[in-house]
Amino acid sequence: MTQSSVRHSAQSGAPVESVKEGGVTPRVVVLSLLLAVAFGYVIPIIDFKLLNTFLGATHLPPGAVGTLLVLLLVVNPLLRLASKKWAFSRQELLTVYITCLFSCLVPGHGAENLVIPVMIAPFYFATPENKWLDSIQHALKPWMSPALDSHGGLQKSVVDDWYLGLPPGGSIPWSAWIVPIIAWGSLIVAVYAMLGCLSVMVRAQWAEREALAFPLLRLPLQMVEEPSQPATKGFFQNPVMWTGFGVAVFIQMLRGLHLYFPDVPDFPLSLDINALFSEAPWNQMGWIALNTFPIAIGITYLLSSEVGFSLWFFYWFMRFQLVGAYYLGFMPAALPDANYFPNKNFLGFQTGGAFLAYSALVMWGGREHFKHIVQRAFGRTPARAGEEREALSYPRAFWGFTLALVYILGFSIMAGVRWDVALALWVSYLVLAIALTRVAVEGGMLFLLHDIMPLGALSRLLSWSAPWLSTTNSSGVVPASFLQAGIVYHMRGFAMPSFVQGFKLAHDNSIAAKPLLKLIVAVMAVSLGMSFWMIIHMGYDHGTLGMASSWATGHLSVRPATFLESLQRDRGDMAIVSWVALIAGVLLTLGMTAARARFAWFPFHPIGYLISLNFATQMFWFSIFLGWAAKCLITRFGGHESYRKTMPFFLGLVLGDVSMMLFWLIVDGWFGRTGHQLMPN
Repeated sequence: MTQSSVRHSAQSGAPVESVKEGGVTPRVVVLSLLLAVAFGYVIPIIDFKLLNTFLGATHLPPGAVGTLLVLLLVVNPLLRLASKKWAFSRQELLTVYITCLFSCLVPGHGAENLVIPVMIAPFYFATPENKWLDSIQHALKPWMSPALDSHGGLQKSVVDDWYLGLPPGGSIPWSAWIVPIIAWGSLIVAVYAMLGCLSVMVRAQWAEREALAFPLLRLPLQMVEEPSQPATKGFFQNPVMWTGFGVAVFIQMLRGLHLYFPDVPDFPLSLDINALFSEAPWNQMGWIALNTFPIAIGITYLLSSEVGFSLWFFYWFMRFQLVGAYYLGFMPAALPDANYFPNKNFLGFQTGGAFLAYSALVMWGGREHFKHIVQRAFGRTPARAGEEREALSYPRAFWGFTLALVYILGFSIMAGVRWDVALALWVSYLVLAIALTRVAVEGGMLFLLHDIMPLGALSRLLSWSAPWLSTTNSSGVVPASFLQAGIVYHMRGFAMPSFVQGFKLAHDNSIAAKPLLKLIVAVMAVSLGMSFWMIIHMGYDHGTLGMASSWATGHLSVRPATFLESLQRDRGDMAIVSWVALIAGVLLTLGMTAARARFAWFPFHPIGYLISLNFATQMFWFSIFLGWAAKCLITRFGGHESYRKTMPFFLGLVLGDVSMMLFWLIVDGWFGRTGHQLMPN
């Protein structure tokens, strides 16, 4: 551990108590790297081969919580038997948890490893009828896909063997993979660097100046919290917590036993109510179900009432718009959409406008802080008190972000993407990343998605007299579609929320941020390398078509080709409606923000509007409603003291649900069962 220097208050100049920083000890480094190897090996098997409950793919990863639980309840008691000095300290435990935020997300579903099937699936599923090869093969640089040789010819065996498995005596064609893996890997590393530097720059603004809630950090902090007084009960000594824990364990144990032994009664947590909405105009709302997830109920209880209310209210707000659209003569959807969401573009453009407006408002709200960072980068102002505790100095963070973005744009242009298309794509990615990260740290959503294809939306908006994206590839639309599908479209497990949460934990708990960042970089490198190695190996060893997951065979993997088809079909005849919807989304978001600033009673928060259409809200809305209702009733009739006393019950729900996820993952792995999911997969 190192002793930090005495700092002075930026306002008063008064000295601040020195802070002893630590946490990144040699044994923590070794343990974190070993966990990165283990998760990098196990998670692809769980996520892609078995399709059981994800160990990662959420921003409260069961793998990270499980690691913390084992260290607290098994490892530390054993170490204390030998010597109390050997037990992991609070800082060390939190450091391990922070690294697990990355080692659990990077190798699994929803992370950047989606580039592996994206590189190869459009070639495997190409047919003479869909003519995908005619569009893709000669427009894609050979170094962007193992399906192409150095001259752009199709390497059919490389593709077929990954989907069907190697023939007897065959070997993995690493020579075809090495160049695309290095190329895409360098792009992914640059994306991680860009998001990490951006997270350094926003941490102080979000965590200190705006004091955002960070609800997903409440459980790990409570788990490692030590009683302030000898008579005070700790988290694991609280009977209220164990009551909530027991409720979740009972429900999920019964459900799991019913799966293995049908004679055991079930405890249903889902109710399909679509029969109530089978006639027009109500069938316009699409597939609706009442799903109950104990973990989501527990997290929602930690949210402010306006956030919890908004997260479920806007789900219905968007669907009732579909009913109104039916009466206005929009094309009806006679049956619910196959992907659970009605295909109404005016809703998507509303949320697109909301993302644009909310990201702009977030940056505008921190303009003084960000202005200081820019001035620091150009050496025009001295450092403020406390900056030395950031993971990077502000000048390094600013220039690191800039250089990473320049590399990403240069990579895209080298791949054949026109410069303005590349700029639009990656600016859109940053807009989505900033807004979704705020959803995590304000709204506690367990996983984050959006339903926006940025290039498709921009093409519709900008194609007035001539198409902005030409399907003849003069704009580089083919490589752009691969970049969009591999990294920008499916952001369930992207890294920025982990960076922001990790830096928040480090700052508040006196964990040395600079050594921590080095450890995070090492953990991400190991996890990404293991992920790529495992995914390629599993395909050739077992055949991707035989896996339980449709990750490499479904719509995500062939998105580059289907996106090109959508561009050819879209003539821009609904551009006016799209612009109106986009502007409406912008104005509604601005209006909500202004009303929240002026009226304390205003009940709506824009983050509910942002994610009103995506899969996470579809799955969680009813659980969010239950958590919000429980909080409102308890505070209404019992006051804030009752809310405080019952909070351990809801944290117990979360911990019990996570514990059962881990328990059934072990049982399912032992028996080889697939598709057993305690979380939306």
